[in-house]
Amino acid sequence: MEENARKQVGQTGEDIACQFLERKGFRIVDRNYRKPWGEIDIIAEKDGTVRFVEVKAVSRESLGDGSREMDYRPEEMVTPEKLRKVARTAALYMENKKDKREYQVDVVGVIMDMATKKARCRLIEQALEDNL
Repeated sequence: MEENARKQVGQTGEDIACQFLERKGFRIVDRNYRKPWGEIDIIAEKDGTVRFVEVKAVSRESLGDGSREMDYRPEEMVTPEKLRKVARTAALYMENKKDKREYQVDVVGVIMDMATKKARCRLIEQALEDNL
């Protein structure tokens, strides 16, 4: 997949993930928080906890034949190293904001059909604890 198409999938996936999270009661605080040491796709809040959300999006078209789609979980493709990087960036974000609330790292996997503009999302809460 060419770079532009990949970026489009990523951006669209993040937009879909935000809508998905809002429907689940999250409030989106910030997006694409970038620092030299890391990036966070979505910063949200729910029930007084700050959530740092890594989004992993793929298009159905990129999966090839549709038979694998039901088994494919893009959220499982986020590496433990990536989660640790998000966690470090999250800790620095909280420190810079002088925010003492609880926070956690979540992952949203998005499988999109670019032609029909439909998507399936899956949320893994506290993803970092599962991967250490």
